[in-house]
Amino acid sequence: MAQPPVVWGDVRQAFQDIWGYSGFRPPQDAIVKALLEHRDVLVVLPTGGGKSICFQLPALLQTGLTLVVSPLVALMENQVQELRAKALPAATLHSQLPPPQRHQTLRDLEQQQLRLLYVSPETLLSPPVWERLCQPELKLNGLILDEAHCLVQWGETFRPAYRRLGAVRSALLACRSPGDTLPIAAFTATADPEAQRVLKEVLQLQSPQVVRLTPHRPNLDLSVKSVVSVGQRKGALQRYLQNHPYQAGLVYVRTRKDSEALAEQLASQYRVAPYHAGLSSRDRRRIEADWMDDRLQFVVCTSAFGMGISKSNTRWVVHYQAPCTITEYVQEVGRAGRDGNAAEALTLVSEPTGWLDPGDRQRAKFFDAQTQTLRQKAQGLVRHIPPEGDVRDISQRFDHGAISLSWLHSVGQLEWVSPFHYRLTANTSGVSTLQASASQQMHRYLHSRQCRWQGLLTAFGFRTEAQRLGTCGHCDNCQRRRPSTAPSDRVASR
Repeated sequence: MAQPPVVWGDVRQAFQDIWGYSGFRPPQDAIVKALLEHRDVLVVLPTGGGKSICFQLPALLQTGLTLVVSPLVALMENQVQELRAKALPAATLHSQLPPPQRHQTLRDLEQQQLRLLYVSPETLLSPPVWERLCQPELKLNGLILDEAHCLVQWGETFRPAYRRLGAVRSALLACRSPGDTLPIAAFTATADPEAQRVLKEVLQLQSPQVVRLTPHRPNLDLSVKSVVSVGQRKGALQRYLQNHPYQAGLVYVRTRKDSEALAEQLASQYRVAPYHAGLSSRDRRRIEADWMDDRLQFVVCTSAFGMGISKSNTRWVVHYQAPCTITEYVQEVGRAGRDGNAAEALTLVSEPTGWLDPGDRQRAKFFDAQTQTLRQKAQGLVRHIPPEGDVRDISQRFDHGAISLSWLHSVGQLEWVSPFHYRLTANTSGVSTLQASASQQMHRYLHSRQCRWQGLLTAFGFRTEAQRLGTCGHCDNCQRRRPSTAPSDRVASR
C-alpha cells in the first residue's frame, strides 16, 4: 500500500525535533526528498557531509522497515547507539551480539517494532534474517547501502556478498503484493565516474537520482615527496613526525607485515599501534578507541582502518606507501582536518624510474600478482561448476568459491538469478584492465606537476569545478610555482 505523502514542513520540524537543526545543508534536502518520493538514489558526499541523517530521517518518518547495509560493526553500533539514545526504533544484527540481544532484535523484526535495521551484507543474506525479511506481511520501506564503494574495491578486505546485493530487491518484492516498491539508495564519500557506473549496474538502480558534492577540501594541503631508498623513506617519515609533535594522525601502509614492522620501529618514540584486517575484532576496537581518546598519537594502518571512524582533530595523514587508486587516496586523506582547520596529507613515493628505490614497483607487482591469481582461480572454477547453482554449495565445495563467483560476476561471466543462485553467461569484459587503468591513474597523479586538487576534481568527474579552481594554493605543486620571495601566509604561519 502506498505511503501517504509527507508534508515538507513536517519533515523540517522532525529534523529539528530529533537532531536540533533548523535547516538542511545542501544537498541533504534533495536526498531526503528523493527518498521520501521512493526513488533510487546514488549519493557521493564527502565524509562529514551528514550522509547518515539523509536516510535516517526518511526512515523514521515512514511506516515500515528500512534496511541499512553497512560494512563495519563499529560503524553500525555507533549509529544505532546514537539513535537509541534518542529513543528511536533502531537496531543492529551482527555476529558479535550476545545471543539474548540477537534473539530480541529478531523478535522486534518479526513484530515490526523497528524503523531501521543495520546489517552487514553477510548478515542480510543469512538464513535467520533473510527468512524473516521474506515474510509477506513485513512492510519494507527501502534498502540503503552505506559505504557503497566497498562493492567496487577489490583487495584483502573485499567481501563477496556485496556483488549479490543487486538481486536482493527483486527477490524481496517477489514475496510481496504486486505494486509494492523497494527503493535502493547507495551512499559513499568517493566514487569516480567508473565506480558510479559499476554501482548503478551491480545494484540495478532504476533511473537513480545522482547527488554529488565535490571532494575539494580547501583546508587540506596535499603533497608528494619522492624518495630514493628505504632509508630515505624512513628518514622522511621520522622528520615529518618530529615536526608534528602531539598532533593526531594516521600512517598508511600497504600490507599487514609493513604495519607491524613500522609500528614496532616507532614504538620507542611514539604512542603508536599497528592496525590491519588480520587483527581480532576485539583488538581492532581497542586500537580505534585508544586513538579516538588520544591514548595513541597515531596508528600505522592498512586500508582496513578508518571507515566510519571520525576523529575531527586529525591534523595529518601520511601515506608511507601510496594506495592503489585515487578513490582509496581521497577516502584516506579525507580523514584529516574534518574540523575545518588546517590539515596536511603527505605521500611518500619512489622516484619515477624505480631504479634507485624499487619498493613501489615491487609492491605494485605483488598486488598485480594477487589479482592475476584470483583471476586464474575464478577461470579454473568455471570448468568445475554447473552452469547454474547455489553459492552456498560452491563455497563449501571449493576454496575461494564465493570470491571466485564474485570475480566472474565482475567480468560479466556470471549473473545472479537471486542473492543465492547464479547462472554462468558467455559474456566477458575486463576488470583486470580497469584495475590497471586505476593504477596508472594513481601513478600519473603522484608524479604530476599539475595542481593536485585540480587533478583530483577532474578524476572524479568535476571538470567544471576544476577549471574554476585554477591553482588551489594548497598543494605542493601550486606552492612551488609561487615566487620564493613571497611565501604563502599559510606556510609562514606554521
